[in-house]
Amino acid sequence: MFRPGFLWPKGRKTSEEAGFEMVTIQVLKTDTPQPGERANEADNPTSQVMRFGPDQPLRLDCGVDLAPFQIAYQAYGTLNADKSNAILICHALTGDQHAFNDHPVTGKKGWWLTLIGPGKPIDTDRYYVICANVIGGCMGSTGPASTNPATGKIWGLDFPIVTIPDMVRAQAMLIDRLGIDTLFAVVGGSMGGMQVLQWTVAYPQRVFSALAIACAPKHSAQNIAFHELGRQAVMADPDWRGGRYYEDGAHPHRGLGVARMAAHITYLSDAALHRKFGRRMQDRELPTFSFDADFQVESYLRYQGSSFVERFDANSYLYLTRAMDYFDIAADHNGVLAEAFRDIKTRFCVVSFTSDWLFPTSESRAIVHALNASSARVSFAEIETDRGHDAFLLDVPEFIDIARGFMTSANIARGLAGTSLAGPR
Repeated sequence: MFRPGFLWPKGRKTSEEAGFEMVTIQVLKTDTPQPGERANEADNPTSQVMRFGPDQPLRLDCGVDLAPFQIAYQAYGTLNADKSNAILICHALTGDQHAFNDHPVTGKKGWWLTLIGPGKPIDTDRYYVICANVIGGCMGSTGPASTNPATGKIWGLDFPIVTIPDMVRAQAMLIDRLGIDTLFAVVGGSMGGMQVLQWTVAYPQRVFSALAIACAPKHSAQNIAFHELGRQAVMADPDWRGGRYYEDGAHPHRGLGVARMAAHITYLSDAALHRKFGRRMQDRELPTFSFDADFQVESYLRYQGSSFVERFDANSYLYLTRAMDYFDIAADHNGVLAEAFRDIKTRFCVVSFTSDWLFPTSESRAIVHALNASSARVSFAEIETDRGHDAFLLDVPEFIDIARGFMTSANIARGLAGTSLAGPR
């Protein structure tokens, strides 16, 4: 039986979504999803699925032809007659296809409600919005948590290594199957932003506009180091069992929880942590002189670790972090980023946040400079906020306004009907 590795006592206060305001949350429910339930989502997801047979392999960068395979996705809105209003949303490392609907495992609201929905910048009354779980993920697209059809067992570490370009090639196959030639926009932040950039390089004629948020053209040494820390935490858990924990009904929830805790720190900023928690004690006035969670920030991180393992597969975490580590757009262009964007016609908007030290503004500027060198149409915004890397997921009015303005401009340039995006209705 699965049991969370961290206990979250009653009365804790936390909020990622509420702009770091302190709000009361409830204790984790006793009906926490079991490993078998998560595995069921891996093969039979609560979303739409596109299946590709043995005669339609996905050629991976590692040299393997993956077949058969499937892509789980959600779609919101209506595709217009000429199929010109499709937007692809690319999710981040720990995201999935459930951007605008309730999550089938946790029951939580969609992860990008600030940007997607009626009257929002990505207006589901106007656009056909697609969000697909990436290859290597654990929510229905083929990955290490899926069943290997050749053996009837879970893939585990027998699954081939995947890259960001592999993810994008799989998405392109999905878009082909949907009969869509050109995407009106590709939008994503963090690892999703990497996918956005890869789309514009790999399929420049198929992307009319691109909104790349809080991302980089390659993963830095520091970020690779943080990912290695997380991977080692997972692999050091005795329940990881060489990646074959599925066979024994185990789950390395302690290691994965620690990996999530470490990663979550990088998504925030020192100023945000100070404002949100400071050195305040958790439900006590004096220290316990023990290793209990005396400080609010400790309890918050333990909750983040505990809640994460409800919905995510440990091996998928290894695979997706490795995919980010390998990402380097310029590598295939003699190390010259501008060459990757040569003669590109896509309209770009690149956004960064002042307090994001995971993907700092310097990375976004490098993208913008390369696009300028390629004479591409690009706008750039550095948004002042202390909310760190996760700002792109939060209610940051300036970011939402910029996204709305970019979508409005692209809408007009594309000549789509109903170009007004004046604000929420």
